[in-house]
Amino acid sequence: MYKTPEVFYYDELVSTNQKIKELDSERDLPEFSAVIAGYQTAGRGQGENRWESEKGKNLTFSLVLKPHGLEVPNHFRITQVVSLGLIDWLREHIGDVSIKWPNDIYSGDFKMAGMLIENSLAGKEVVTSVVGIGLNLNQEKFTSGALNPISLKMITGKEYDVEEVFQECMQHIISRYLHWLEDGDDEILHRQYFQNLYRNNGVFQFRDNTGEFSAQIREIEPDGHLVLETPTGIKRFAFKEVEFLR
Repeated sequence: MYKTPEVFYYDELVSTNQKIKELDSERDLPEFSAVIAGYQTAGRGQGENRWESEKGKNLTFSLVLKPHGLEVPNHFRITQVVSLGLIDWLREHIGDVSIKWPNDIYSGDFKMAGMLIENSLAGKEVVTSVVGIGLNLNQEKFTSGALNPISLKMITGKEYDVEEVFQECMQHIISRYLHWLEDGDDEILHRQYFQNLYRNNGVFQFRDNTGEFSAQIREIEPDGHLVLETPTGIKRFAFKEVEFLR
């Protein structure tokens, strides 16, 4: 039986991902339930990264997805679906947006949003995906030392209502997710993700543990690995194994 998603609002949390996992463990939340925080004291990005967000200025939330039947090797589908949902919403407001592999959202060469996806597994399947999203809306000064943050207000000059943006972003993400589940065409999803990928055309500079090199993005593998064509041949990278250079 279908259950109506629940939305929980907090002025301050350590982490929206942490909170929604606790709530789901206690209550078995309906799919698409979400936790929103005005401020996170320990908001995380991928790996050891920290997400800077001025209190009350931006959208920081986590939602829970329960993609029944999604096999573990295909977990990157969730990243693709959610990234495209955010792109869909942003394109209604600004033009030059893209997905920086694997799941940062860029405006030009500047980072506007990021996400942290944490999957719970049972056997060979993903049973729960907790998707944490940070979207820079109204913040105009960043002090963490991050190289290239930007907010929507810095681009458009407009102030955005955080609750309204949350509702609209959720609609786009859920629409993408349900369409993918119903359609089941992973090739179309993969193609759309690549078409919206940052630096998907041309030769650019990268850095790995051997140093800097020039390369062109050739493909994103189904499990999310980045495949680069370099002057010396093909290289394949997992997240955090290669850095995009500006």
